[in-house]
Amino acid sequence: MRVAPEVLSGKIIRILTEGGASAAQAEATARHMTWCEMVGRHNFGIERIPIHLKRMKAGVLNGAAEINVERLSPSLARLDGGGGFGYAAAERGMADAIAIARETGIGAVGVKNSNFFGAGAYYVNMAADASMIGLALSNSFPKVVAHGGLNPVLGTNPFAFGAPRQNGDHLLFDMATSALAGSTVREHLEKAKPLPEGLAIDAQGQPITDPAMVADGALLPFGGPKGFGLSLLVEILAGVITGAGVGDGVASMYNDFSRNGHNGHFLIALDISRFMPMAHYNARFDGLAAMLKASGGHVMLPGEVRWENWRDALAHGAEVDGAKWAALTTGR
Repeated sequence: MRVAPEVLSGKIIRILTEGGASAAQAEATARHMTWCEMVGRHNFGIERIPIHLKRMKAGVLNGAAEINVERLSPSLARLDGGGGFGYAAAERGMADAIAIARETGIGAVGVKNSNFFGAGAYYVNMAADASMIGLALSNSFPKVVAHGGLNPVLGTNPFAFGAPRQNGDHLLFDMATSALAGSTVREHLEKAKPLPEGLAIDAQGQPITDPAMVADGALLPFGGPKGFGLSLLVEILAGVITGAGVGDGVASMYNDFSRNGHNGHFLIALDISRFMPMAHYNARFDGLAAMLKASGGHVMLPGEVRWENWRDALAHGAEVDGAKWAALTTGR
């Protein structure tokens, strides 16, 4: 079904505030979820509301969290999310990174004491809107093995980067460092679809395709040692140096109701204008894009499909799952 963006956002805010969230936390979450629904990232949209309500009710998600920021140096800051919504903490983190970059040329903000932060593309798009290059990283609870290992020790640890385009269709790249994203596993489980081969193993290291077995097994890093290396980068920046949880110090959003998530994030904004005038950058980027498009076949830059969905949603309303929309009631 189609829902006007303002109606979608308003309903998300109302449901979350009725469930115990402050206006600030609910509004940040609504901005994120509405954007995700509009660009077609539905697995980071309204389907996450019930689990957030459940975690607030259990007392392991602080819906009224206050965010505190500590400036560490001219270019660095650390943010304490107060155990609240990861969307609010990461959005504030990127906003601060952008503000710092305007002062110094580059801003890096580490976030601790947070929770699931959704789609990294949302935050790097903030940087791109500010004519900056953005990076957004987050760690998550262990469900991925180290390369060559058997037991899950790292999360899916998403990595996103973005770069501005003068036409507004910013380059947005967002990926899990695991062979499959956790949301993909859940989708296969809900639809009783087998997983592709070679992406997950059981506790003995044997390949599995049954998504129900992943809970007792593990996902592999994408590309073997390459994905493992990127996942380590995310864990070090988002977890180790921020003071957030590391490895099993991060709790499962869906399966652990004994503690806060303790996720960590790392947001970077780089001011392009310190390197060259934006007009020069735009011409060079457009030249790069033209070269890629002219290379044969049907090349699409990361983010192009998202912007097609965005324009469609602006014109006709965001396309949302009708059953999930109807089920959005407080406490569910």
